[in-house]
Amino acid sequence: MTRGIKHRKKAKSKNKGSKKEGGSSSLAPQIPAKVWQPGVDKLEEGEELQCDPSAYNSLHAFHIGWPCLSFDILRDSLGLVRTEFPHTVYFVAGTQAEKPSWNSIGIFKVSNISGKRREPVPKLETDDSGMDGEDSDSDDDSEDEDEDVAQGPSLQLRKVAHQGCINRIRSMPQNPHICAAWADTGHVQVWDLSSHLNALAETETEGVQGVAAVFNQDPLYKYKHKDEGYAIDWSPLVPGRLVSGDCDNSIYLWEPTSAGTWNVDNAPFTGHAASVEDLQWSPTEPHVFASCSVDGSIAIWDTRLGKSPAASFKAHNADVNVMSWNRLASCMLASGSDDGTISIRDLRLLKEGDSVVAHFEYHKHPITSIEWSPHEASSLAVTSADNQLTIWDLSLEKDEEEEAEFKAKIKEQVNAPEDLPPQLLFIHQGQKDLKELHWHAQIPGMIVSTAADGFNILMPSNIQSTLPSDGAL
Repeated sequence: MTRGIKHRKKAKSKNKGSKKEGGSSSLAPQIPAKVWQPGVDKLEEGEELQCDPSAYNSLHAFHIGWPCLSFDILRDSLGLVRTEFPHTVYFVAGTQAEKPSWNSIGIFKVSNISGKRREPVPKLETDDSGMDGEDSDSDDDSEDEDEDVAQGPSLQLRKVAHQGCINRIRSMPQNPHICAAWADTGHVQVWDLSSHLNALAETETEGVQGVAAVFNQDPLYKYKHKDEGYAIDWSPLVPGRLVSGDCDNSIYLWEPTSAGTWNVDNAPFTGHAASVEDLQWSPTEPHVFASCSVDGSIAIWDTRLGKSPAASFKAHNADVNVMSWNRLASCMLASGSDDGTISIRDLRLLKEGDSVVAHFEYHKHPITSIEWSPHEASSLAVTSADNQLTIWDLSLEKDEEEEAEFKAKIKEQVNAPEDLPPQLLFIHQGQKDLKELHWHAQIPGMIVSTAADGFNILMPSNIQSTLPSDGAL
C-alpha cells in the first residue's frame, strides 16, 4: 500500500518570470526535441522535461497550501454537459499538514479555466492559397483565447478546520454539499459545506492561495472506527447511504435517518484478512458493494445477506490499493495493485472462474488511483507512484496500417517503445507523488489530479471523441 505524502511541505507561489535551471540561451545550438519514454529514458544532469502544449486542450496547475492526499469534484448547476471554454469547477479536498491542528477541509472554486480545441494530429503547414475565411475566424478566436490564458484561472478558497490529516474525502452525488471525510485519527465525519459553496458561488473575488480564513464548524455526524482507514463511498442510488472501511479489516454501513443524522451498524462486515483499502457501490444494485484489500482480494457484498461476502476472489499478487466500478457498463470492475498492475474484470464471468478481460503491467510502481470515464464506457484513467497519469481505452487494438498512415501524415517516425500497449491512450507527467484523480462528470474530457506538489487540471487533445460534435444539441 502507498498512502501518505512522502514529504509534507507547504506549497509556495512561484515567480512566473523566473527561469528554470538548465535553461539555455536562445543563441545556443538548438537540440532536436525527442519523445520521452517513461521507464526507458533517463534524464542526464542538467536535462529537464518540457511539456508539449499541443498535446492538451487545456492544462493548468494550482495548489491550496498543504498537499492533499484526496479530493472530490462537486456536481454543480452550471450545466450537465459543458464543452465551451472557459470552465468553472468546484472542489473539496483534505490536507496533509505537518501538525494535526494545521489541517483543514478546503472548499474552492477554480474559474476561468481556459483552453483551446486542438487537432489530435497537427496539420502540416501549406501555402497561403489554402487559407479561407474560416481560418481567419480561427485566428480571431485564438487571440481571444490568448487573452484568457494571460489572465489565468482564478482560485477562490475557503477552509474548515479539521483535527488530523484527511486520508480520503468524498462528496454525496445527490447532495454535493454533504461530504464525508476519513481522518487519520480513526474518525469518519460528515460535513455540511453548503454555506461555503454558496459564498463561493456569490462572489467573483479572487482568493489568495493558501491564505484563506479558516472557519470553525462542527460536523453533522461522526463515527469512531477501531483504527484509521481510507475506504469510503456514497451510494449513487440511495441518497445518504455510505460505507466506510478501515485498517482493522472491517466495513461499516451507514444508513441516513429522517432527522438528518446516520445510523451506523456497530456489527461490521468482515471477511478480509487485512486492511480494507477501497470501497465501491454497485451502480445498479442498491444493496451491493465491492471492497478490495491488502490481502490481495476483492469481495462482493450484499447487505441483505448478512455480514459475510457474497463472493470473494484473488485479484492481484500484491495489495489491491484502489478500484472503480464502471457506471456505464456495470459488469466491469477495474482494480490497481501495489505491484503496478491493472486488472479489468467482467463480473458476469465470476462463476466461470477467470473473469479477467484485460490486464496491464505498464506501471512498475504502486497504483494510487483508478477511475472509469463517466462519458466513455471503455475509457479509464490511472495514477501511479511512478509519477505518471495514464489514460486507457480498452476498445483500441493495434492496427499496423493505421500506424503507417499516421507516420506518413506527420512525416516522422513515432518515437515510442515497441511494447507499448495499444490501449494506452495518453501519458501525463510533471507531478510528484501522484495520489488521486477524478474525471469531471459535467465537462467531458477533463481530468483533475492531486499530488504532493499540488493539483493539475488537464484535457488531453486526443480524447476529443468524448466531446459532442460541433453544433450538437
